Amino acid sequence: MQIITSKDNETIKNIKKLKDRKYRDLNNEFIIEGIKLVKEAISEKAVIKKIVICEECLESSIIDEKTLYEIAKYECIYVSKKIFESISDVTHPQGILAVIEKNNNKPINYTEDIIVALDGLQDPGNLGTILRTIDSANLTQIIVSKETVDAYNPKVVRSTMGAIFRVNIIQVDDLKETLKEIKRHKYKVMSTSLEAKKSIYEIDYNKKVLVIGNEANGVSKEILDMADEKIIIPMLGKTESLNASVATSIIVYEYVRRKITGQM
Repeated sequence: MQIITSKDNETIKNIKKLKDRKYRDLNNEFIIEGIKLVKEAISEKAVIKKIVICEECLESSIIDEKTLYEIAKYECIYVSKKIFESISDVTHPQGILAVIEKNNNKPINYTEDIIVALDGLQDPGNLGTILRTIDSANLTQIIVSKETVDAYNPKVVRSTMGAIFRVNIIQVDDLKETLKEIKRHKYKVMSTSLEAKKSIYEIDYNKKVLVIGNEANGVSKEILDMADEKIIIPMLGKTESLNASVATSIIVYEYVRRKITGQM
C-alpha cells in the first residue's frame, strides 16, 4: 500500500482545489468528511470519485467491518497525517474524506405541494439546516439564487447531516425568471415579509413556492413585487424577526401538520 506524503502530489493538489467554489463548480465535485457522511454517501448511492484515508488518524476511530468492506469497493488513496490535515476542513479530522460528484440541477419537480426557494441567503449553517428541514418534510428539492451561499461549501455539507445527498439543489442565474416559469405550472409565489397581513396559519399550502430571503435584508423587492401572497410568522414577544432557518422550519412544519392531519 502506497502512502502519499508529498503536498506536491497532483491528486492532493486537485483535492485541495475543491475547497474553492470555482473548482467545485468547474469539476462538478465536492468534498465530504467524516465517517458518518461517508457512510451516508455509500448508503444513498452517491457517485463517489475517490476516498482519502489517513490510517494514523483512523486509529482512534471505530469503523465497523461492513463499512470497511463497502469503502474498499471504491478508489482509495492513503495519505500521511500531515497531508490529510492539509486537505481537511475540520480541527480534529476523523481520518476519512471523499470526493463526490454533485447531484444537482435536475429539472424542477412540479408534483410537490410546496417548493422552497432561497433569495440571497448567506449563512452556511442556515442553508444546511434548511436542507435538513426540507429532507425531513419529505420534500426533494430546493431552488437557490446565484447570490445564495454555495450549497457545497464544506460548512453547509457538514450541517446537512446527509440531506445533501437526497435534496436536488437547483441553482438558478435569475430567480425572478425561474419563479415566473414555476407560476406557469399553476404555482403561487409566497414570500415572507414583515409587512405581511396574513399569517402562516391563514393560507393554504397547495402548489406554493415559499421564498426565504437574505438574513439582513429579507426577500428582494423585485421578488416581493411578484409575490402572490406575503406571509408573516406571528410572534407574541418583542422580537421582530426570526433566524432564516428557524422561520423556514416553522413554515415547512405548518405544511407538514396540514399534510398529516389531512387539512391540505
